[in-house]
Amino acid sequence: MADLYGSHPLVKDVVKGLPRDSYTLLTKIWPRKADWVTPSGGAKQEIDRFRQELNVDQIEVCLIHCMTNDQWPAEHKRIRDELSELKDKNVVRAVGVSCHDFGALKVASQHPWVDVIFARINHKGGNEFSCDAPANDVAAVLKTARKNGKAVVGMKIFGAGKLVQPEEKNASLKYVFSNELVDAVTIGMLNPEEVDDTLKHMAQVA
Repeated sequence: MADLYGSHPLVKDVVKGLPRDSYTLLTKIWPRKADWVTPSGGAKQEIDRFRQELNVDQIEVCLIHCMTNDQWPAEHKRIRDELSELKDKNVVRAVGVSCHDFGALKVASQHPWVDVIFARINHKGGNEFSCDAPANDVAAVLKTARKNGKAVVGMKIFGAGKLVQPEEKNASLKYVFSNELVDAVTIGMLNPEEVDDTLKHMAQVA
């Protein structure tokens, strides 16, 4: 989930009635002012609102959304500090960033504050396929991140919808999984058929 997506109320309905220990919630704070949001500058107000929107006491993972340069630790220090305080209180269990810049990713791979990283990775790499650097360069950083104990969630596995042929999907999934670059993946899907298709391709490369 993410505040940007407006997905909290939808997920609230999906998980209603499920045992709380049967699912994990991950969301993201948008740190910049936009026409739909005026950030507090920290995280406490946002997390309180997120918990109300989701009707839960705890959010397992919260990330700072869309880091675009290697100065993000200083630029978003207040958000980091407030998330750390919430983590100490067990309101949030893990923290981190989603990265849309190679410098931001390299910093996240080694920064002691980071527990979880969202990273753009597929076998093609490069801007054309929504990655922050050539595939092998990103892969090296992700290996460093995992070696440093960070959990890595791969995104843009299918190049933001550009890798649509079966052989392309298999190649990207195989590259990501066989090189042990991620702990999990998030793949956008628009309908149940695409969910089934993605699971089929995952099974083929497992």
